[in-house]
Amino acid sequence: DCHGKSLLHAPSSLPSNITSLDLSFNSLVVPRHRTLLMHFPSLRSLNLSSNALLALSPAVFSNLGALRLLDLSSCSITYLHMDAFKGLGNLHTLLLRNNSLQELEVPFFLPLKGLFHLDLQHNALVSVDTLSLQLMEAVPQVWLEGNPWVCDCTTHPLQRWLQRRQAVQVTCASPPELRGHEVAALDFQDLGCQMKQRFPRGVSTAQQITVTHSNTTTPPSGKGGRSWPYLVGFLVAAIGISILIALAARCKLFHKNFASYHHRPLPETSSIGGSPMEDSSGWDRGSSGRGASESHPVPGAADLQAEDDDGFIEDNYIQPSEQLREEEERELHFSI
Repeated sequence: DCHGKSLLHAPSSLPSNITSLDLSFNSLVVPRHRTLLMHFPSLRSLNLSSNALLALSPAVFSNLGALRLLDLSSCSITYLHMDAFKGLGNLHTLLLRNNSLQELEVPFFLPLKGLFHLDLQHNALVSVDTLSLQLMEAVPQVWLEGNPWVCDCTTHPLQRWLQRRQAVQVTCASPPELRGHEVAALDFQDLGCQMKQRFPRGVSTAQQITVTHSNTTTPPSGKGGRSWPYLVGFLVAAIGISILIALAARCKLFHKNFASYHHRPLPETSSIGGSPMEDSSGWDRGSSGRGASESHPVPGAADLQAEDDDGFIEDNYIQPSEQLREEEERELHFSI
């Protein structure tokens, strides 16, 4: 216990294996390029409160790896270097109340892996950035009361963080209409973070309807609005392919029908003798005798089949001479 002795440095006569040291209410001078307590590596509790330290140099406690409690209350500290607490991986409690801290640098929390209790009450903090709040999520107990918090839109992350922590004693210092209000009890609009209005207040209802209708019917000018040429191209291609398929089907049907009706008339030569068939007068002269009928027999079905390959003979192709020939043969049979 060395408090209140107006010491500028820690007494060198103390044993090096001490685990608790109280140097509060002294006039300690913080070294700039070396550690504060070089000869006490076993310290687990250190009280430096009420010393005019003003600022903490980098790695000033780096040789105190076993330290669990560090009290820096009422030391008029205005600035914390990002490496001020380097080497304090086992620190459990850090007391920084009643100082003049205006902001917290994010790297200040990084070395404090085992921190459980952080006291930042009655400083000059007006806001805390989002990243610092995220790092403080890992600290179970954080005290922020007594700071002059400015409750505006930038305080919204802190307001949500306090709501999750159920902190009810952190109050606003400004603006005047919110002074004394608990930050956690405010809502989004109280902090001045009003949502953007869709239409200005001066716009009439008819104008709002017109704007809404135009926004609904007008295609977007972005990437989606230029898709209609692709749709037209797709429709044209589909119609063209359908026309080509229809033409191909019709051509195939046309060739099939043309082949079915592609016939030629029977030749006017006899299928037996090969001599030209006689006209109707010759048939009249030979109609009385039987020998005439025998010399010009009626062509059979086999002969006609030989002349027409497909076996199909239409009535229009039967010549008049053939009809006379059949009548003559019928009259011959009747006479017999």
